[in-house]
Amino acid sequence: MKVCAVIAEYNPFHLGHAYHLQQARLLTDADYIIVVMSGNFVQRGDPALVDKYARAKSALSCGADLVLELPSCFATGSAEYFARGAIAMLDHLGMVDFLCFGSECSDIQFLSQFADIFLQEPEPYKKILLEKLKLGYSYPTARSNALIIAYPQLAADISVISSPNNILGIEYIKALHRRRSLIHPVNLRRIGSDYRDKRLGTFQSSARALRQAIHSGRSIEELCSQMPEKTYQILTEYFEREKPLFQDDFSTLLHYKLLSEQAKGYTEYLDISPDLSDKIRKYVYQYTTFSEFCDLLKSKDMTYTRISRCLLHILLNITKDNMQFYIDNQDSVSYARLLGFREDAKPLLAAIAAHASIPLITKMADADKLLTLGGHHMFQQEVQITDIYSSIQAAKSGHKMYHEYTRPMIIV
Repeated sequence: MKVCAVIAEYNPFHLGHAYHLQQARLLTDADYIIVVMSGNFVQRGDPALVDKYARAKSALSCGADLVLELPSCFATGSAEYFARGAIAMLDHLGMVDFLCFGSECSDIQFLSQFADIFLQEPEPYKKILLEKLKLGYSYPTARSNALIIAYPQLAADISVISSPNNILGIEYIKALHRRRSLIHPVNLRRIGSDYRDKRLGTFQSSARALRQAIHSGRSIEELCSQMPEKTYQILTEYFEREKPLFQDDFSTLLHYKLLSEQAKGYTEYLDISPDLSDKIRKYVYQYTTFSEFCDLLKSKDMTYTRISRCLLHILLNITKDNMQFYIDNQDSVSYARLLGFREDAKPLLAAIAAHASIPLITKMADADKLLTLGGHHMFQQEVQITDIYSSIQAAKSGHKMYHEYTRPMIIV
């Protein structure tokens, strides 16, 4: 049995994602494709446009055989945390042969060179990096400067680490090397629109362009050419009962959280420095919306996306101590939550049950008896995070809130 894994957000699922799944199977000759997917909140610090169940169903209908949920503490983290959590989960399954990811750079060995530098942090790279950070450079800028000075032979190719997909690819390889994993990375050159492109194209527009179009009022019918037919059908049915969610739908909830904790500050939360905490406290009375507050707080060394992630960590109660505990004591993740699978992938489920070193959660009610104390804490935090998403979803769409324990697994 050959198994290939894909790490994704599918926010929303589109033609490029279907192409990736198809090529992953072809490139690796895989019998099965496992997807580790972000839940209801994603790495840019946003809520997912549609919930994790609809996105999992799209993936299963368009090439995936099984979809696992990446816990939000990793899904909303930096590229390093995102990769570290997803790779740990896949490694614990004990039977994944390949990881296939898309990036602008098609040379896996070249990406591996950067990954090893970032993992080992040799001198003088580390010394220069720390010097640049002390001077107030943002981390990406400081890292680029340190690479150019310490490794001048890489200067001509330094743009490689400015692409989000390349950065994630490097972090995947770095996480594999850190774990001495036997999973073999496979690189697929990205085609279609750039990840950051907000414009709708005629072929394979970015997920960001699709989100922007829906946010501006474009109907799902107008976007049908940008997604597989099955995804179009799934989203059409979804939007008949649910409204899409955006960052500003959580504005009031975030403002309440910021006001209620203003006195003590926010340094307990992941990625929040004392300086950023002080800045949030200073400007909290100028708060209008989630997005406008991100604009107000951003600076040359703190991008909008990083600010957005930080604020989301406050909203979702994702703390530094919890993350450190998960990494130090739980080897990053201590369970794999199954969101859905294809009927003909039952042999894959049996193989995971036989080889995995962490519990596979197929029924919510089984979590209490299967999980360690740390795993139970992560699991219950994820339930709470899903409840936060569901409460806003219910209020915006005009129905009662869904409870996570009542949601059926997706079977295609």
